[in-house]
Amino acid sequence: MEQQNNQRSERRSQEQSRNGRGGGNGNGAKGAARGAEKKTRSYKHVQLEHRRPQLSKAGQGQQKQGGQQNARRANFNSPKKDPNATLKIIPLGGLDAIGKNMTVFECKGDMILDDAGLMFPDDDHPGIDLILPDYTYVLENADKLRGIIITHGHEDHTGTLPYLMKDLDRQVPIYGTKMTLGLIEGKFAEHKIKNAKLIEIKPGDQVKLGCFTAEFFAVNHSIPGAVGVFFQSPAGNVLHTGDFKLDQTPIDGVTTDFGALAKFSKAGVDLMMSDSTNAQNPSFTPSEAEVGKELRKIISQARGRVIIASFASHIHRMQQICDAARDNGRKVVVTGRSMIQNTDIARRLGYLNIPDEDIVDAYDLKGIPPEQVVIMCTGSQGEPLSALARIANGEHKTIDLEQGDTVIISATPVPGNEKAVTRVINSLAKIGADVYDKKRAMVHVSGHAGAEELKLVLSIVQPNAFMPVHGEATHLRAHAKLAEATGVPAENVFICENGEGLELSSRGVKRGETVQSGIVFVDGLSVGDTSQDVLDERNALGSQGFASVAAAISSKRKDVVGEVQVEMHGITGGDDDYLVREARTTVKNALKRQLGKGGGQKELKKAARDALLSLLWERTKQRPMAVVNLLEV
Repeated sequence: MEQQNNQRSERRSQEQSRNGRGGGNGNGAKGAARGAEKKTRSYKHVQLEHRRPQLSKAGQGQQKQGGQQNARRANFNSPKKDPNATLKIIPLGGLDAIGKNMTVFECKGDMILDDAGLMFPDDDHPGIDLILPDYTYVLENADKLRGIIITHGHEDHTGTLPYLMKDLDRQVPIYGTKMTLGLIEGKFAEHKIKNAKLIEIKPGDQVKLGCFTAEFFAVNHSIPGAVGVFFQSPAGNVLHTGDFKLDQTPIDGVTTDFGALAKFSKAGVDLMMSDSTNAQNPSFTPSEAEVGKELRKIISQARGRVIIASFASHIHRMQQICDAARDNGRKVVVTGRSMIQNTDIARRLGYLNIPDEDIVDAYDLKGIPPEQVVIMCTGSQGEPLSALARIANGEHKTIDLEQGDTVIISATPVPGNEKAVTRVINSLAKIGADVYDKKRAMVHVSGHAGAEELKLVLSIVQPNAFMPVHGEATHLRAHAKLAEATGVPAENVFICENGEGLELSSRGVKRGETVQSGIVFVDGLSVGDTSQDVLDERNALGSQGFASVAAAISSKRKDVVGEVQVEMHGITGGDDDYLVREARTTVKNALKRQLGKGGGQKELKKAARDALLSLLWERTKQRPMAVVNLLEV
């Protein structure tokens, strides 16, 4: 073991020397030579709103052969190393939660954006629809932006794109795989964004973006078409894994490309950025195929209809549900807006294979026996307006749940959604449904690598420096320890906050400047206008209630004119006459005392508010939001 550690240390010293840390610049010449020797795949420019793969009726056809298949292949050499160049890596999101993933790469006047995701609100964000990262820095440097790379089609990597596209004053190419661009195209259609420049890439392709060369490699994840990216720049090389796991029996046959990782390691990885979601899971993440076995078993034993709630973007899970349903002689019904939309996109692009005769519209359910139906729906996170929640509450237009039906929640609650999921499960149990979740059977596995998988990838890549991404603080720190355990020096492991940049140069990696970052709330049609103060007021209203005071005063007479009006909403006892009368008297006396002191409007309002809140705290132990309106007569 000691001999292996010595060999690893010697090999790492050689890698560092080759990357210019010893004062030389041998990596540039060798990288250029390697780039000249190899052939790289071409990338295709595809306007998805005009071109679609030609599929059979069942959604199983192949793309027609034609000019696109014979596109000119482009060869890119590795960027020539510049000892004076500096690469800035600036995370704008994704380092304080699992969501809002967005990272800027900037070098020699060129900039690339890697992912543009959002996060969904929780109980601390009443009335908020979506949470975006603050991308002000991108807008301020839009003239440098050469392209946007999207690693896969999940909302936490694509959801901010429509808002960013509306704010940018220029057309910027968006790079992604066929499935990823299909989902983006659907999102753009909802936002009425037209003529977006969508460029399809495949694993193995290289794209030249200013002084950068981005090379894509396949990774296995819970959605088809996921890729990682190897960025080469004059300042050095960065490997971004994207979201991944090491599933060796994947549903679509696509595994994480170990060969590409080894190739990048040989070229020299100055900085590695890697998915930290399951860094605290001490083992390997089970294969998605294990879920299919369990679903098939449950469906075969079910007596009535089977309802399965999962993420609408989990195409691999949907494929296994369809296969299990067909094997048990059941038709598949799809309900829920996003589930219907994603199913249609996945079938048209050839990622979800189910014959037309085996998929039924929810409005055509009448006449089909319950034991011949499997229903795929949204609502795995307990969303109040989702299909599963409406079914559980008896509010769905076409689907009624009956005693003896089987419900499978094929997902893990996102942190913060546990109560909502439990609420839905209890509603289903009251009806008499047989409910399966992850606690009862293996009906869900994660799409993210566990600790042993993360260590394996770190050992293959052998990066000189490491930055954990995609996770909360506990995940990032756990991943940082894994990097140190596999040989990355502790001083070269960087745990950053959103907005805190790193700088990569021939001298290594160091912390750089901090840029504007934060979050932007989407509230109905309003984007960025809702502040934290507004949310604090909403929380106060929801938890403590609301009280208003209206009074007419005369500063000349130093008296209150007429009766003081007090209204209370959401306050215990607020509808009792005696409490209202006591509140009126208390506020009136406080106003009179302040008028006698010659107080102005500000002092009068404060006196009235303090008097009312003191009374309510004494009588109800509540401190509601209080608003005082005074009329001078």
